[in-house]
Amino acid sequence: MNKVFDIRRDLMDTKIAGIPCTVRIDYVSVTPPDPRGDSDWDYYGYTQFDYTVCDRRGRPAPWLTKKMTSADTARIHDEYFA
Repeated sequence: MNKVFDIRRDLMDTKIAGIPCTVRIDYVSVTPPDPRGDSDWDYYGYTQFDYTVCDRRGRPAPWLTKKMTSADTARIHDEYFA
């Protein structure tokens, strides 16, 4: 099983609940599809994506994380992998 690990500290500007902020990418792991995989996860492949929502000065903003919706989470994922 081939796993590609890509650990970065990228910063990405975005908005959550209309509030400008920065997302710090803490960890990215991309597992490509493997037709001989033991499970459906291995067969189709998957990504692990961890980030921290920060204010515009780069400080963690847990209050802003609480305002996130599932649409915000999907949009941040799509923006990063675009």
